[in-house]
Amino acid sequence: MNKKERALFIEKKLNELFPNPKAPLNHSNAFTLLIAVLLSAQTTDKRVNIVTEELFKLASTPEKMFKLGEAKVYDVIKTCGLAPKKAKAIIETSKILIDNHGGKVPKDLTLLEELPGVGHKTASVVVSEFFKVPAFPVDTHIHRLAQRWGLTNGKSVKQTEKDLKEIFEKMNWRNLHLQIIFYGRAFCTSRGCDGTI
Repeated sequence: MNKKERALFIEKKLNELFPNPKAPLNHSNAFTLLIAVLLSAQTTDKRVNIVTEELFKLASTPEKMFKLGEAKVYDVIKTCGLAPKKAKAIIETSKILIDNHGGKVPKDLTLLEELPGVGHKTASVVVSEFFKVPAFPVDTHIHRLAQRWGLTNGKSVKQTEKDLKEIFEKMNWRNLHLQIIFYGRAFCTSRGCDGTI
């Protein structure tokens, strides 16, 4: 089985297991999605959804978030990993969105990546999920499984993303991103998994 055949087999199986994958982070607009994804680093999606339920009641726009202030944001998100750093990034990001983007989240990947606390993966999730721009965000689950499935040499997350984009159809990237994450969580945690699908 060559790489392309293996990829088609994997895609078929993932579609059987997770036919209509829904974004796991609760959000109501581009800004709340951006903040939820920013918060998800080193924290479970379940924890983020608990925290954001309160946070987004208080502030669901950059203007309201900035008015809350760093101390209040920290108070609400303190059960998330890296909370002090994230609270600072949320306030700084809100200010930049207000000052430079008219309070709107840009749909341009490069502009998103310039925001504090927003790396390539976070920016890719936002453009893919909210703006429906094809992107293939690669997290640790995807990086690990792509290696185990022989779809990449996995030297870096960047290389894995490039390899997966070359193998799979652009229109399927969004679903595959979620399906591989869900597969990793359900069947293939970092320990004791050979990636068998």
